[in-house]
Amino acid sequence: MCSTNGFIIPKFSMKGFELTVTCLLFSVLTSTTLAAVYQHVNELPTTIYDFIVIGGGTAGAVVANRLTENPKFHVLVIEAGPTNAGVLASMVPALPLDLQHTIYDWNYTIVPQVGMNNRTIDYPRGHILGGSSSHNAMFYTRGSSDDYDRWAAVTGDSGWSWKKLLPYILKNERWSPPADGHSTGGDFDPSVHGFDGLMFVSLPGFPQPIDDMVLNVTKELPSEFPYLLDMNAGRPLGLGWYQGSIGNGTRSSSATAYLTPAFTSRGNLDVLLETKVTRVLSEANSTLSFNSVEIAGSFKGKLTARKEVILSAGPINTPHILLNSGIGDRDSLLELGIRSILHLPSVGRNLSDQPTSGISFSVSSNNTLDNLHQNATLQAIALAQWEMNRTGPYVDGGPNFIAWWRLPATILKKFNDPSAGPNTPHIELVPGSGASFLLPAQQGHFVGMGPVVGTPASRGSVALNRTDPLGPPLIDLGFYTSEFDIIAMREGIKAAQRFFKAPVWEGYLVEQVIPPANTTTDDMLDDFIRNFTFSTSHAVGTAAMSAKDADYGVVDPDLRVKGASGLRIVDGSVLPFITCGHTQAPVYAIAERASDLIKQAWT
Repeated sequence: MCSTNGFIIPKFSMKGFELTVTCLLFSVLTSTTLAAVYQHVNELPTTIYDFIVIGGGTAGAVVANRLTENPKFHVLVIEAGPTNAGVLASMVPALPLDLQHTIYDWNYTIVPQVGMNNRTIDYPRGHILGGSSSHNAMFYTRGSSDDYDRWAAVTGDSGWSWKKLLPYILKNERWSPPADGHSTGGDFDPSVHGFDGLMFVSLPGFPQPIDDMVLNVTKELPSEFPYLLDMNAGRPLGLGWYQGSIGNGTRSSSATAYLTPAFTSRGNLDVLLETKVTRVLSEANSTLSFNSVEIAGSFKGKLTARKEVILSAGPINTPHILLNSGIGDRDSLLELGIRSILHLPSVGRNLSDQPTSGISFSVSSNNTLDNLHQNATLQAIALAQWEMNRTGPYVDGGPNFIAWWRLPATILKKFNDPSAGPNTPHIELVPGSGASFLLPAQQGHFVGMGPVVGTPASRGSVALNRTDPLGPPLIDLGFYTSEFDIIAMREGIKAAQRFFKAPVWEGYLVEQVIPPANTTTDDMLDDFIRNFTFSTSHAVGTAAMSAKDADYGVVDPDLRVKGASGLRIVDGSVLPFITCGHTQAPVYAIAERASDLIKQAWT
């Protein structure tokens, strides 16, 4: 989930230095801290556990941690990627782009998108302990209260409502001071945050040159961009300070929060790295009871769970594993020569993701983050400062603010509103100092904004590759297959243009460079959007939960796979609808509640 949003990821790159540090640290860490972490299946002390968690990512790490709080539960986590220990780019908040196109990324691409003029783009996913929480842009945004209440309504389970899930949200969170220690009074609402959880959350720890101007917009255009004290209070409408999964200037991931040596040293928790699960297997005498897993490679045995297999491989890999296991649409599986074990047509369908584009202006000032982006010497200085005391420009993952905006009623009356309710923004707007990744590399100074369609109506899918079902899946985001989404993005760019027409920007902006200033009609703007849209990598919904008696969906409200026993899914794939913000915060909450559901079922 490396959200790019046009302007939120600085173009920093320290790959050569990173690899050196990684190798040095790994040699130390593997010998001293990875007490019950194994590199090969043959090293495991047993092949039979109470629970097997497939995926040590955002959700899987939580489940493993919480289940092993009970010393009677013996748990195995199987993670396809390597350890996060010592991986510099996963530690430094400013460097997530350095993880892409490496061994720490699944290196997926999407199929050509009809709504994007048949373009295909990369689709980053974390191939590392911690999953995409070790790989993303660290945005901590819960979404709206409406989002969760809609889950509760659709599933018939009030436990998924905002009010009932809030304790789990707070259980995950450990609010912490920003890296520079500045006073944060009036910048957030402490009453809606947790202070005793495991994952750090903080406000920005380094000022950006445009901060004061951005805040002035809330005073000059208060009707459209009011100041928002806290975007995580359930009603994210307005402009407020960015909150990120960062503590002490360092990324806080599910691995650093839930799978630290203090937890992996538990005698009832084993973690197996660099091991890819290919299928979940049913018992020999029952086609619908799943209690073991198959892994890729030379190991010909199987790993068995006495109680449950918990699939936490994420919204792309979870349906991939299910389909290869014969769980999915019967006819589609038979076409691939895969025996249908359990007919669940919803597997791999209902994919929701949030498209992002950008707008950029050249500016008259030479005080922008472009200085850092374009200067290797300044980058080395910034990294040295971070290593010395965890301060400086590398302590943040992107912007210092986010704005949230609802479409006007004149637009909504033409469509069925895909948002969850009146507290829910349709558009996220991310202002930033410096050039957008949408711009070709060039010298100069820029400011811009990344608009995101947070409540998309379009749906995509994850399917098996016919020529190699166990190979990379076919990822179809379905971007702009709904007319609503292209109109929403168009209106989001227009809202960004109005943002930069506030009086505070007079004399600072020189000209609009992206989209080109001569993009003067809706048709021209739509064409720009189709050619310059990227993904926030927020896929969800591919194994969605639904009411217990529903004839669609993949899991019941307790996250057990419909029609099966011994198999539960806990990750972002179970979301029936995407939240209006970034997805890591709701996935953590789901995992915390799921852990309690599993404990209750077995104690």
